[in-house]
Amino acid sequence: MSSLRPWRELVEPHSDVRKGNFQEAEFAADLSRVHAGTAPAEYQEASLFFQRTYITEGMRLLLHSVLQRLSGKAGDPVIQLQTAFGGGKTHTLLAVYHLAQAQCSPSELPGIPAILDEVGVTELPKAKVAVIDGISLSPNQPVKRGSCIVRTMWGELAWQLAGADGYALVEASDISGTSPSKDILAQLLSMAAPCVILMDELVAYIRQFSEAQLSGGTFATNLSFVQALTEAIKGVPRTVLLASLPQSAKEAGDATGKLALETLAHTFGRVQALWKPVGAEESFEIVRRRLFSNITDRKAADDVCREFADFYRANGHSFPQETQESRYEERLKSAYPIHPEVFARLYEDWSSLDNFQRTRGVLKLMANVIHRLWKDGDSDPLIMPGSIPLYDLDTRGNIIYYLPQGWDPVVDKDIDGENAQPTQIDTDNSRFGSVMACRRVARTIFLGSAPSGNLGDSNVYRGIDEERIFLGAALPASPLGVFKDALGRLKDKLYYLNSGNEKYWFDVRPNLRREMEDRKNRLSPEDATPSVRAILRDKLRLNMFGAVHVFADSSDIPDDETLRLVVLPLRSAAYSRTEETLAIEVAKKILENKGDQQRANRNRLIFLAAEFNNVSRLIEQVKTMLAWKSILNDSQQGKLNLDQLTIKNAKEATLNAESTVMRAVPETFRWLLVPEGSTRSVTEIAWRKYQLQASGKLTDEIERQLRENEAVIEQWAPIHLRNLLRQWYWRDDRTEIPALNVWQDSCKYCFMPRLKAKGTFADTITAGTKSKDFFGIAQGKDGEKFLGFSFGKSTIVVLDSSTLLLEVERATSFEQAQLIATSQPLSANETLGTSSGATGNYGSGSGNIEPPKPSTKDCKKRFYASVHIDPMTGKTDVWEIFDSVIQHLYEYKNSNIRLTLEIDASTETEEGYDSTIQRNVKENCKVLKFFNADFE
Repeated sequence: MSSLRPWRELVEPHSDVRKGNFQEAEFAADLSRVHAGTAPAEYQEASLFFQRTYITEGMRLLLHSVLQRLSGKAGDPVIQLQTAFGGGKTHTLLAVYHLAQAQCSPSELPGIPAILDEVGVTELPKAKVAVIDGISLSPNQPVKRGSCIVRTMWGELAWQLAGADGYALVEASDISGTSPSKDILAQLLSMAAPCVILMDELVAYIRQFSEAQLSGGTFATNLSFVQALTEAIKGVPRTVLLASLPQSAKEAGDATGKLALETLAHTFGRVQALWKPVGAEESFEIVRRRLFSNITDRKAADDVCREFADFYRANGHSFPQETQESRYEERLKSAYPIHPEVFARLYEDWSSLDNFQRTRGVLKLMANVIHRLWKDGDSDPLIMPGSIPLYDLDTRGNIIYYLPQGWDPVVDKDIDGENAQPTQIDTDNSRFGSVMACRRVARTIFLGSAPSGNLGDSNVYRGIDEERIFLGAALPASPLGVFKDALGRLKDKLYYLNSGNEKYWFDVRPNLRREMEDRKNRLSPEDATPSVRAILRDKLRLNMFGAVHVFADSSDIPDDETLRLVVLPLRSAAYSRTEETLAIEVAKKILENKGDQQRANRNRLIFLAAEFNNVSRLIEQVKTMLAWKSILNDSQQGKLNLDQLTIKNAKEATLNAESTVMRAVPETFRWLLVPEGSTRSVTEIAWRKYQLQASGKLTDEIERQLRENEAVIEQWAPIHLRNLLRQWYWRDDRTEIPALNVWQDSCKYCFMPRLKAKGTFADTITAGTKSKDFFGIAQGKDGEKFLGFSFGKSTIVVLDSSTLLLEVERATSFEQAQLIATSQPLSANETLGTSSGATGNYGSGSGNIEPPKPSTKDCKKRFYASVHIDPMTGKTDVWEIFDSVIQHLYEYKNSNIRLTLEIDASTETEEGYDSTIQRNVKENCKVLKFFNADFE
């Protein structure tokens, strides 16, 4: 707030406020004490009284009328003052008292000369004043006045106006307790004129009577006296009666008091002139003048008000509509150094409470506030709702006095004080703490909502909306977003803060958050595990991995060729850079063993671990979610009685908690632990650690890391397979290796490439068969002969125990041997010798002798055959059939061959072939261009 000067530099509180040595009674304008000469100086002395009194429009009109009446010009003979408790009635009576009794020049009474000029008089009238204070009088205790014993209200009035002579007029009525007549009272008034009669707290006096006779008369006689007096005073010039009445029946007290109020209001209503009560804008000046001396630098004060007004206009969507009007700047100036919102809340909200006096209550509270702020060196530019120092016990006691029991712990825990939550949040967060944002927001909500705390949940107007919260808390030199964020933080943290219908309020009853916290505290960290497991299972989709195991025991993780992601336990195996062995040791045990047995396929496991520093926060967030869910569940089952608004808030809190947990899970599980082989030993394991980026798509991020770092290979080039075979298998004169052995070794040893699946390995071999650069392939071996040999020809490979991978030179030499065997001429014995079978006897001798032509009658032009093939040895059998039968037929001149493979398969299971095998077989048949393939 460097650009705005603090209020304490521009205006100074009065000495008694500044030093804190004021008395509560000093704020209570006591008419009887002033009349007796025992009141404090600021009430007793006319000049001091008017110096600290702001003459409101209503008071000005009233004093004008009284001066006219006393001067014999005009004016109202009877004036009734009726406002809410603390509305300034007694203070106005005191102004009339000092006007009639002043012993000083009018120039010493601020504001009075202007009224004298309006009336057309130059001097203050000298009038007798009678004060009838219903609190001071007793209905059954006579008082000695000189030589007289005064028993009644009319006896007291007569004595004050005309002494013993006046009392003599009403003595008989005073003794009997009966009301004097209108004529007697007119005679008394004529004797005392010019005179002023001030009657305060009439209802408080008359409600003490009943029909039973007391020394002060009866209920009826006192009401008759008031009626007679109002009638009499109309006919006597230069006399005036002012009487104060409470505004509400509640202030009147019991049934007798209410009846007295109703009757008196009717009586005065016949002859009265109504007094205009203090306006809201006028209250600013009343309080300011009573609490502060003059502003020392008006220009600087106006600059403060202007900057606040500009701030409100620049952020109009966040503040009440009234702040967008030009006159709001004038309100700021008239209320300076107190923000108008303080007055608005006190006069509009707190004045609705029993016993809260509109003027006196505000003065008492603000005197405490100002004293404490002055003492603590407050540097705010204005005294705002967010400035109220509720940490101060005097200030707090002064304000919660008007509230029901139970507010002390609310203020201590949720609003203000050394151990309050807003204080702790401000302390922990410098962004908030630099302007005490959370404390200012909490104080503002309290001031604007505490009076409505006992109105019940059905009151839709309960609480204070965000616009007024920001109006009471925000400062022009600070970003408005700071206070908005502070409100959101308090909404999440506080026990006694409630919200609904876009309003906020504090209540002595803990909100559902307290219930949630209690339930949360009953949960153990282990209770959070099932929820985290369920979320991980949902988030970790089976794309790259064949299976995911979340928090599983090693015995529950199969030892097979499937690529598996193992999520390590949340608490016991979290990863920490400083103590990484915690996660590595658990992963190592799972990698090495399946329960009590050694694990063979170690290269098929990848591990996901939580970030150690995030685990505790995730557990707390999950516990919060579970607590909210249990509240909703109990509400639905009737175990917890909640109103609809509270249920709505609980649902919102549950959704927010679920959303928080869903974000927190990927933020917590941030480490991939990948076992890799060591260059020193095939059995030694090294661990590669990859830190995941926080992302809602956990599976995608895991796969991205594994793919980019080649920790899992989805497509493998044949050249890499050839290099692997040369490095580990084709050595020491060994030039062939079963392909299945290579795949199985890649599953076992972590120094081998980690392929996504067996199909990846098969695809690599298939791709390699197209070229003679990588390897040859055979489907088996008979002695030195390779069965189903293929080299440089595209071949679909199905991995089984018979499939062999041949070193390139070995494949080349075998291919050449095959070509030689099929192209060499027949030997003499083969050509000329006798051979049994279909070939017949070719004769003997040497030379190019053609074999005899077959007889046409034995001509065979079509060959057909069928054979059953064992499914287990089918590949070898088919190659044998190709070599021994089909190849001969194919090579015969003009031979046309059509092969049809007929498959007839069935299962004895009741459920038949499941959908997976049906899909796989039919898709493969389609790729292989089967013209007829179906299940039935």
